[in-house]
Amino acid sequence: MTAFTGIVALAATWAAPAAASAAEPWRPTVMAAVGDSISAGFNACGWYVPCASRSWSSGDSRTVQSHYMRLRDLDDGIAGHNVTLAVPGATSADLAGQMAGAVARRADYVTVLVGAQDACMSEERRMTPVALYQSRVTEALRLLRAGRPGAKVFVASIPDLKRLWRVGKDNVVARGFWAIGRICPTMLARPTSTAAADRARRDRVRGRVIAYNAVLARVCAAYGPACRFDGNVLFNTPFTLNHVSKWDFFHPNAAGQQLIAQKTFQAIRDWADEPVWELATQS
Repeated sequence: MTAFTGIVALAATWAAPAAASAAEPWRPTVMAAVGDSISAGFNACGWYVPCASRSWSSGDSRTVQSHYMRLRDLDDGIAGHNVTLAVPGATSADLAGQMAGAVARRADYVTVLVGAQDACMSEERRMTPVALYQSRVTEALRLLRAGRPGAKVFVASIPDLKRLWRVGKDNVVARGFWAIGRICPTMLARPTSTAAADRARRDRVRGRVIAYNAVLARVCAAYGPACRFDGNVLFNTPFTLNHVSKWDFFHPNAAGQQLIAQKTFQAIRDWADEPVWELATQS
């Protein structure tokens, strides 16, 4: 009888639910932006220069209202701890190095936007293969998990390059900048051509971007609940020429950066608004 009583008591101890501590909202103290020229704010405030202050992710411009500014409005503990590691011209090949930098800076919130340059090559055969793109993104997120296991990561979809062609192809100034600057030739070369070969080329490049975005969704889902993909919100955003720089008709201007921030922050709003409950250790 004594042995039976002891077993029951032990089972009750195992079954007892852990007490929950007081709820605390998610408030990162260091955030980092990794990726390419879009997150670097390239051409958003100057002639062919990065403009980190207007980055949709880590910028401190009140006009743009970046992820950083929205989080700072919730808790100023993050103030001054916004790191822009995104670099103009970066491809997925650069992502692991940037992520290592985010880990070194102890980032607990990281945004990822990369892939446009993987598709915007001088010719189609130079575009990053989908499998290679996937391995690079996977490795970058592996580095984040290993170095900052408690961090959260937001992954933005790559914008629709064919939409840019569609809204700019009838603008003579845009066409001039695309040609002189050799901007994204895989999509924007011969912009007024209706030849079957050019139509097929544009569709293939768009298809590659769609494939990259599918990779981002899969890799983020595999990472778990600490990763959030935007569900192709950015890819599907109906931007216009009013949202792109008049210095290249390619990169987002301040209005475009604001639009990206507004659209993408919705994907993590629940992280910012909902409290996080932690289980208290039982003595």
